[in-house]
Amino acid sequence: MSGQGSPARSSVPAVAARLARLRVPFGFVLAAVCLWLARPTPASIAIGMLIAAGGEALRIWAAGHIEKGREITRSGPYRLMRHPLYAGSTILAVGFVVAARSVTVALVVLGYLLLTFGAAVRVEERVLDQRFAGEYAAYRAGRAPPVARRFSVARARANREYRAVAGLAAGTALLVLRWWIDR
Repeated sequence: MSGQGSPARSSVPAVAARLARLRVPFGFVLAAVCLWLARPTPASIAIGMLIAAGGEALRIWAAGHIEKGREITRSGPYRLMRHPLYAGSTILAVGFVVAARSVTVALVVLGYLLLTFGAAVRVEERVLDQRFAGEYAAYRAGRAPPVARRFSVARARANREYRAVAGLAAGTALLVLRWWIDR
């Protein structure tokens, strides 16, 4: 940026960058609040965690294809959508909302997703546009051909997707504990 433009415009990228950077720690705080607000039942937990497992499966698929910061990934789910990791996380969040069985939790999660994921996408796309001049714009416009690459468990592990799997397991256990305490 050249520094020109209104102050509001120049502060938006800084705010978006901060929201994107704080999305994980902020997510842990909100998860604790949402667990406190949750009113799960065995049925809501089972249905919600099935939905969440679908989101995690999408995340694993994406993590097994992406080479973060090295290229514009165009294989696996990246052939179909630009942000499969965020899509998977959104499906995970929907599963958590279903499992929590609370309108308040749904509103909190919706606000979190809109603020933090929206900011993260804007920041990441700006970085990709700068790092891969022209190539990311072509991908975004649907003009970049897909790349044939096989899914790699080692790549998913290197991308630390096991953390999301552990988070899903811990969230499920905490929801079951919440139900057990409330019964």
